[in-house]
Amino acid sequence: MNYIQQAYKGQRDLWMFILTTFLVAGIFLANFVIYLISDPADLQLAMDMMKNWPANLSLIINLAPFVFLLLLLFILVRYVHQRSILSLTTARPKVDYKRILFSFLMVCTFTLVTFFIGYSIDSSELVFQFDAKKFAILFLISIILFPFQISLEEYLFRGYLMQHIGVMVKNKWFPLILTSVLFGIAHAANPEVGAVGFWKMMIFYVGTGLLLGIMTLMDDGLELALGFHLGNNLLASLLVTADWTALQTDAIFKSTADPSMSLLSEILMPVLIIYPIMLLILSKKYNWKNWQDRLFGKVTEPPKEDYKIIE
Repeated sequence: MNYIQQAYKGQRDLWMFILTTFLVAGIFLANFVIYLISDPADLQLAMDMMKNWPANLSLIINLAPFVFLLLLLFILVRYVHQRSILSLTTARPKVDYKRILFSFLMVCTFTLVTFFIGYSIDSSELVFQFDAKKFAILFLISIILFPFQISLEEYLFRGYLMQHIGVMVKNKWFPLILTSVLFGIAHAANPEVGAVGFWKMMIFYVGTGLLLGIMTLMDDGLELALGFHLGNNLLASLLVTADWTALQTDAIFKSTADPSMSLLSEILMPVLIIYPIMLLILSKKYNWKNWQDRLFGKVTEPPKEDYKIIE
């Protein structure tokens, strides 16, 4: 059984899907609706108010809801859908933590190397603000709470929604594209979207969603996506902060650059060049084959003897 077929191991009534999606993803939908209907001046006022909060307190407030939402998703999957959390995580007999670690180290290595190359070339818009005490607190908050935040997003978008939508439509390409678009929309209320530009950031977010979705389908599990997402978000919190980003932290550096991103070098290059290179690295390491079927093939119900719904 492949990854999407794991959904057959549980109950799949439509009301269950609607209930779980509404309860767990409601916060993302609410944020998007607020973003659409709110006056930009009001959004800026709220952002300015949050800047006056202690950075670590603001981070805790932003990340704490993900703890409860992840637990809620697990409870609904286990007791409403009557399936195991393992089936939501991977098609393997057990979670492969080495895959999580490899993907984590891959994105961390790339981010740190490219950052320090850029820093050595031009550091004029970066302020070194390292404070050992504040950073230690930030580090503890980050390693405790970010795993919940990235896990909720991966288990919801690349896990629950990918599997159940795939079973509904009987193919793999539609849930891959839809969950990537939803992943982008879920981040539409982030302050950098307003600062940099909606369509620029949507290209980046949707492109990142596609990367994580391809990892999941090709590798038959969430492990690589979890490692990548965790490494990316941890470094975003610990390495560089800026006044116009979603993460206001006591990071090592603070960017004083204007809130703008080059469409070519900072949006299209990662999505169209760096991400495919990372997929190539993973494909060689994990011997991925049959890309067409894994990404565009049909989803069929496996023989009943291949799975059992938890009673």
